[in-house]
Amino acid sequence: MIKLLKIFYKKDGGIVQLIDKDKMKEWPIELPLIFIEYVRNNQLKVYDDPKIKKEIEKYLDEVLTDVAIPGLIEVLDGDNFEEINKALVRIEELAKKNTDMVKPIKPYVEKLVNKNIKEVNNLSNSIIDSFNKAERKKELAEKRKIMQEKEKSFLAGNLSGEEYAKARKEYLVLKE
Repeated sequence: MIKLLKIFYKKDGGIVQLIDKDKMKEWPIELPLIFIEYVRNNQLKVYDDPKIKKEIEKYLDEVLTDVAIPGLIEVLDGDNFEEINKALVRIEELAKKNTDMVKPIKPYVEKLVNKNIKEVNNLSNSIIDSFNKAERKKELAEKRKIMQEKEKSFLAGNLSGEEYAKARKEYLVLKE
């Protein structure tokens, strides 16, 4: 018998219900990833109990390793062009919205870049481009933060003009 719900008991006597991972195996392959990200980004913050948050995080990690990733890998490593294509279209949509959500399958998408099928190749390249843009965006955000700190130091007189100019030049080179 397949369980439908995973139940977590809160200290105050309430419960949190999430769909059971065995039931998720029947879902389209990208849906467990969407579910995990949705719960992590939108639901976890509403629970005040740190124990519940930890239990739910652990469960979501299990779903990721037991259901989401194996399902995607099975399709991407398979020979069914139609299934691979459908999966890549869905993954591309997810990657454009949130690359972190599909990051665990990046190596499998990279393998598909070398396939001789034009559509698969194009979709794989598009997904890889999304990964690269996201990584660059994070890198720029880190450098921007450092640059803002250096600018404050310069304005406060704690940093020489040459040091500030050098830091600014490095930032602008990265930005291009």
